[in-house]
Amino acid sequence: FVTTWKAKNDNDSLLHCCNRSYTSREAKRVMSQFIVNPKPFLVDLTGKTVKVKLKWGMEYQGVLAAADAYMNLQLSATEEFLDGQFAGFLGDVLIRCNNVLYVQAAPAEEDEEAMKE
Repeated sequence: FVTTWKAKNDNDSLLHCCNRSYTSREAKRVMSQFIVNPKPFLVDLTGKTVKVKLKWGMEYQGVLAAADAYMNLQLSATEEFLDGQFAGFLGDVLIRCNNVLYVQAAPAEEDEEAMKE
């Protein structure tokens, strides 16, 4: 899993790795090579809103309720998106691990509103 961080300006510390803090400018260079261990990444995202894209193109957004040792994902309050368009509300969903292309933290609502403007 690869994660991205967003900073308000170039002086904000985005990432702390190997006893070093990176700024957004440095992080852009480092992030392409920075790989996050998936288990702690998923544990950190538990209880938060995530976006999960499947190999087949469907995208789901919901609250990550749980992830097991095989990295099967349980989402609650899940919404389905097809080609970026809202397709419906699904509620509780279990996604088998071998179907997942990627998992990412959903942007905060403030970020989404700023993007719309």
